[in-house]
Amino acid sequence: MDRLPIDDALPELLSALRREGRAVLQAPPGAGKTTRVPLAMLAADLTPLRIVMLEPRRLAARAAAQRMADTLGESPGQTVGYRIRGEAKVSRATRIEVVTEGILTRMIQSDPALSGIGAVIFDEFHERSLNADLGLALCLEIAGVLRDDLLLLAMSATLDAAPVGALMEAPLITSEGRAFPVETRWLDKPLPKQRRFDEAMADLVAEAAATTTGGILAFLPGEGEIRRVQARLAGRLPEGTLIRPLFGAMDFAAQRAAIRPESGGRKLVLATAIAETSLTIEDIRVVVDGGRARRARFDAGSGMSRLVTERVTRAEATQRAGRAGRVAEGTAFRLWTKGEEGALMAYPPAEIEAADLAGLALDLAVWGARPEELPFLTPPNPGVFQEAQALLQMLGALDERGRITDHGKTLARLPLHPRLAHMLTLAGAGAAPLAALLADRDPLTGAPSDLGLRLELLRDPRRFAETRPHAVNKGALERIRTEARRLSRQAQPGAEADLSAAAMAALAYPDRIGLRRRGDAPRYQLSGGKGAVMDDGDPLAATRLIVVTDTDGNPREARIRQAVPIAESDLRALFAERIVWVDVCDWSRRERRVVARQQERFGAIALDDRIWKDAPPDAVARAMLDGVRELGLGLGDAARRFCARVGIGRAAGLDLPEMTEAALIDTLEDWLLPYLSGVRSAEDWKRFDPLPALRARLDREGMLALDRAVPGRFTTPLGRDIPIDYSGDHPEISLRLQEMFGQRSHPMVGRVPLRVTLLSPAQRPVQVTMDLPGFWDGSYADVRKDMKAQYPRHPWPEDPREADPTLRAKPRGR
Repeated sequence: MDRLPIDDALPELLSALRREGRAVLQAPPGAGKTTRVPLAMLAADLTPLRIVMLEPRRLAARAAAQRMADTLGESPGQTVGYRIRGEAKVSRATRIEVVTEGILTRMIQSDPALSGIGAVIFDEFHERSLNADLGLALCLEIAGVLRDDLLLLAMSATLDAAPVGALMEAPLITSEGRAFPVETRWLDKPLPKQRRFDEAMADLVAEAAATTTGGILAFLPGEGEIRRVQARLAGRLPEGTLIRPLFGAMDFAAQRAAIRPESGGRKLVLATAIAETSLTIEDIRVVVDGGRARRARFDAGSGMSRLVTERVTRAEATQRAGRAGRVAEGTAFRLWTKGEEGALMAYPPAEIEAADLAGLALDLAVWGARPEELPFLTPPNPGVFQEAQALLQMLGALDERGRITDHGKTLARLPLHPRLAHMLTLAGAGAAPLAALLADRDPLTGAPSDLGLRLELLRDPRRFAETRPHAVNKGALERIRTEARRLSRQAQPGAEADLSAAAMAALAYPDRIGLRRRGDAPRYQLSGGKGAVMDDGDPLAATRLIVVTDTDGNPREARIRQAVPIAESDLRALFAERIVWVDVCDWSRRERRVVARQQERFGAIALDDRIWKDAPPDAVARAMLDGVRELGLGLGDAARRFCARVGIGRAAGLDLPEMTEAALIDTLEDWLLPYLSGVRSAEDWKRFDPLPALRARLDREGMLALDRAVPGRFTTPLGRDIPIDYSGDHPEISLRLQEMFGQRSHPMVGRVPLRVTLLSPAQRPVQVTMDLPGFWDGSYADVRKDMKAQYPRHPWPEDPREADPTLRAKPRGR
């Protein structure tokens, strides 16, 4: 057996596992950890029980099991076996079982003590999949509470392993690995935006093939890109070059053909990120990196996690390039410039930070723990987790206290998103094609939104091709049909089988049932509260009720990509207990008035809507408060002056309520609600005088104290009361100059002088003073001269102190 870099680290690793019962192994890709470590643990007899190793991908699980079995001179299913979704090769003799990550979660849920399992290995933990994070958290709890003999090992290629070691309280073992130098070649200039990715990638692969020797590994994001690049390379590669696609949905024989060395020519492997880690592809000397990767992200459009295409991170690019230096010096071509590399993220985010958490919430409910009670390396976001719990409660998987129900336990046993598991459980095997379809990518390109077209394709692909003009993704179609057959075998026996496709879809998406709004544009109100719009030319655009199964995810108004019409009778039959009459009295932003309706509602949609003629005045008034919040207080002059007085009084130490605009908005129910009788529109509010409501906030003693400390009015020498304005820096009054005749002292508020604006007979300011006696003695003479010339019929005495105040002019003719 050839010696591998990992072999030097095995003695220290085995010693740590014997001593501590757990360890973290950091080793670069190609070191041999995936196939060497489980066999070394078996040979060292660390545990008499089975060793389970988790792999993030099905291909890696099968390939690892096959490689270890070959090492032992056996076939998979004997000493070494594997278990993946839809396929298992294990026996009573199996001591090492390689499984995909979701399998471990179901093992734990069915047997919390992991009976018969002595060690769990988390391979490629640096990929930070959601299932790996959950599996490690559960295993750490099992080891701490139920199984102190359970060995735990996390193996990582690029991850900063220190946090994992701290979480596990485990020693860190490092294998340096072995790699030859790799020359990196970048593009000279960025790709033009209009340049097609598959065209640019084919050109770069052809360049690499013409300028290098040895096997080539090209990284592409998915099967579709692999097929398109393969087609573009026809006739452009050196003679004898064999093209081998490699992606997860291929059959195992084709995958093995891509992995094993070629004896009759040069090999070009067009692979997804599946080739980054876990797999060793022989004879690779050249890597061509397209710089894209597919990751699981929560897709608001589908309500589930979907694979989305993103830029690779620097860690992923380094790992990919390293594949060229396994057997000799190599070359890595990158489909981006050296300058663009600095904008790449350092590491990919953990899946738990970006994926849908409904499955995690269901698994934790089955386990009976909250996220904060388990040792997660990255805890789930509390808000996103609560949204996931709300969905599960809507599906009946959790009760109102967040505890698992019997129905929830059934859903957890199915390898599907809880939405689809709920549908399959209630609708039976007849829902299997729809579940498989909704779990995968759309098999049609450029087709209208009607989900029925997709189901028609699944029922009879040949007839569909003959009668429909739409392009079909054959890879996706075959995957969906295979998955549908598997799911039909897992469906609950005895479940309903006579539901329409729309009714089945409604079971999975009770929050996505859409009612068409009034108007020309095909806009829909969804039962979950969001809005969605359909293309005008779509055949479903005039449909009153639909179930939306996919959108573009726009949070403001999503565009519908996939939907199915649903009859109201189906909706009522499915959700009779959720359809209720409610009285609605709300402020309408659009109509700018209170609208009172009685509605028969399913969630946020109204199946029937009637005017609520005798809505209680209190309900109308409370709805109007929302209108006031939108319209603003809009206080008149008198109300503003009163609030300003109260503010000054508070500053002077009076025990008065706060009457700033913000405080008044916050306390509308306390002071305004009792006075809103008859007010129900923006026009009504415009005419409303809030001063009585504001004054009512002060009791008799408060008003007396305010009037003493901050009087609202000044009595002129003529005996007329005029308001004092407290909104500026100084309290202020404005009045005709002649009305102040006879005033010998300056008007005061307490010890504060009023700012007095003296007006002409035409109500124009002629003097502003805070010292009236000084004005009489000084500039009054000049003002008198000007005023006498402009207003000769008005009295302008030489000594204003001795004159009588007046607002009258002299009679004509005098």
